[in-house]
Amino acid sequence: MKQAPAWNRVVQAFAKNSMVAFGDVNLAEDPVGGPYQAGAGGWPTVRYFNKATGIGGAPYTKKTSDAMCTELGNDKYMEEYVTEAGSTSKCDIASKENCTQKELDYIEKFSAKPPEELTSQMERLAGMASSSMKPELRSWLGQRMNALNQLSRNQLAQKEEL
Repeated sequence: MKQAPAWNRVVQAFAKNSMVAFGDVNLAEDPVGGPYQAGAGGWPTVRYFNKATGIGGAPYTKKTSDAMCTELGNDKYMEEYVTEAGSTSKCDIASKENCTQKELDYIEKFSAKPPEELTSQMERLAGMASSSMKPELRSWLGQRMNALNQLSRNQLAQKEEL
């Protein structure tokens, strides 16, 4: 499978991100049911699942004229797929690695906020997630959700240490 190395790298890159989870199913050994036909339209069958898609999930939408396995074999497209479908980013607020300046500014703004305000913001953004929006706005939504999620987890961890 051409996309397997890129898949493995993106799984590792998002390993600490609690907003996404990965699954790999060998349909020859473990056929799955559901409202879609795995393999219809060719292999690989790539789907993502979230609250908006429900249990049926949604298929990957190709961005180039390449075969899907070639396209997703490219780390850039595989990573974009995860960040878009998962409404997240690779930004790590503890190390500041993989963060844009915009994300860093947002983190600074919200890092001192009380837990209730973080929760309120996460709920507000989650409500917006099912709305129709331009890709760059959806990306920014995911970046903010990722930052707030990490800030909230850090506050809980600090509270437990006390």
